[in-house]
Formats: sequence, structure tokens, C-alpha cells
Amino acid sequence: MFDKPKFTRPLHALALSAALFTAALPLAQPATAEKGDRVRWSVPIAFSSSLIALGDTLPWVAQRLSEETDGAIKFEVFEPGKVVPGNEIFDAVSSGKVDAGFTWMGYEQGKVPASVLFGAVPFGFTPWEYMSWFYFGGGKELINEVSAPHNIVPVFCGIVSPETAGWFRFELKALDQLKGLKIRFAGLGGKVMQKMGASVTVMPAGELQQALEKGVLDATEFSIPTADEQLGFYKVAKFNYFPGWHQPYTAQYLYVNKASWDKLSPANRAIIDTTCTAGVGMSLSKAEATQAAVLKKYAEAGVTTTKLSDDILKALKKASLEVMQEEAAKDPLFKKVWESQKAFETSYAKWRDLG
Repeated sequence: MFDKPKFTRPLHALALSAALFTAALPLAQPATAEKGDRVRWSVPIAFSSSLIALGDTLPWVAQRLSEETDGAIKFEVFEPGKVVPGNEIFDAVSSGKVDAGFTWMGYEQGKVPASVLFGAVPFGFTPWEYMSWFYFGGGKELINEVSAPHNIVPVFCGIVSPETAGWFRFELKALDQLKGLKIRFAGLGGKVMQKMGASVTVMPAGELQQALEKGVLDATEFSIPTADEQLGFYKVAKFNYFPGWHQPYTAQYLYVNKASWDKLSPANRAIIDTTCTAGVGMSLSKAEATQAAVLKKYAEAGVTTTKLSDDILKALKKASLEVMQEEAAKDPLFKKVWESQKAFETSYAKWRDLG
């Protein structure tokens, strides 16, 4: 025979405690699920989302954010030109026309000279070396310093493999062929090509194949082989040169308007930052995994893929140093960032050589 259990509290008190506990449960839900903390941003992108590794990173990040937060954070991604041209995203975010935008950092170099150092540097870092400098060598602090006067919070959100040195309609045999060359080139590399005597222009990606076909351009650079293949350059230019001396890494960022960023909860800022960090790893992994198949396709299409001669590379490197020194002399922030990158490169050199 078991003794009956003895309750030290009346049954009605236990029932009341249970009711109070149940009523308190909703308070334990994640902050991102609260209606007042929902994020709905229109986010234009600089490159078409159809471009493998180069353009599809932000759509992937947007999908992950929605899944991670059960729909509390949603980015509506707009293709280039739908809201603003791809090369004007910096201005649109800075002015508050949009809450955020995803782009390569460097199109704004005319008004923010140091910005391009975070997008690509001729004969500079490899992608993984840039990532190391950015996260652990002072790069993140410097990019915030450069962007703060323009009401922008830049979130590192993607990086891809080295570009090609360009597509040419003819074989490039000698350095003097660069004089008068009509070529599309962006960033600091464009300044280097101008120093070499080329006629440099920046054109939207969608216009480049036609410009090559009609002879408006003699040559063009744009991106990694997968992106270049999707844009059809190989159909009209049969000489594709390497290495991508002007852009050994291509870093992209989610630009966020400062006021929009400040409105976010700390939790949502962390979620966006962490998901963009995943986007960095995803974009580089995809870029590295997909180039070999495209190079095989080029060979089958009769494209000559080869390296620039040592003489041409040596001249380009000399001109690149001159451009960097000139830009550093004109802008203190450019000099500060470049010196930080050079210092990291020097300290990293022994490990790079041994590794």
C-alpha cells in the first residue's frame, strides 16, 4: 500500500503557476521574429545574378537570411539598372535612396580614392591573403574609416578568384601594341593601362560583346572566366590572356546606409554580418570550383588561353607601382590603406613562400 502523495502547495496555486508559465512563453521567442524588428530592404546589385560566383552571391545571402530568421529579414534583390545603374550603388546608398546595395568597391574611386584598394590592387593580394588582412590585419577598421564620411557601413560579403588579363581580338606580342589600344578597363588597372598609352573606357557588361564585334573595342577585361564566358567574349575575341595582374582578387560588399544600419537590433546586425561572412567563403569556393570547365570549353571553341610575356608583365608592374605612388601622394587615406596592405604583405611573405 502506497501512501498518498502530500502536496505542500494547494492545487489551485499549482494551476496558477502553470498558467503564468504558459503566458510567459512567447517572451522567449527570438527578437528577429518580433513584428517591430522585421527588416524589409530593396537591395540593387552591380552584376547580373545570372553570372556565376560574381553575381549570384547576394541572392544566396538574401535567401539564407530569410531562412535563418524565419522571414524576419528579407532583401528584395534588384538586377543592375532596375533601381540604379550598377556603378552608382555607392551614391544611392549614401544618399539614402536605398537602404543597401551590393557591389564591387571601386566604382566610386573618383570621389573616394582609397575605396578601390578594398576592391582590387594591381599585383596585390591573393583572395585568401586579402581576407586575412581584412579580418585580422586592420582592413575592416580602415574600410569603416574610409566609408564613414559617406554615411555607409560596408559589410564584406563576397570575393572571387583572379580575373583574366583581358580578351583581345588579336595576338598580343609586343608592349608597343598597347599604345592606342581601345580597351575596357576598370579600377586602378585602368589607370595603369592609360599610363601604358591605351585608350581606356568603362562600359556596362552587357555592351561589351557587341563593342568587340563592331570594333568599338580592340580588347576588354571584365571578370573571371565563368562570367566572361556567359557574356560571350570568346565568340568575337580569340585571345584570352592571363594572369589577372590588375585584379588578383575581386572583393564585394553589402553597402548599408548608416541610418538604416543604426535602426537594426544588435542581433540583426550580427546575423547580416555573419551571413555575409558565409557569402565570402561561398563565392570564393564556387569561383575556384567552376573555372576549369570553362577553360576546357574555350579550347574547344578555338580560343588561345595563354600568359602575357615576361616583358609585358614587368612593364605593367613598373607602371602599377608608379600609379600607386601617384595616388598615395594625392590622398592621405589612400596612402594609409596602401601602407597597411604593404606592411601585411611583407609580414606574410615568408609564410607565403614556405607554404
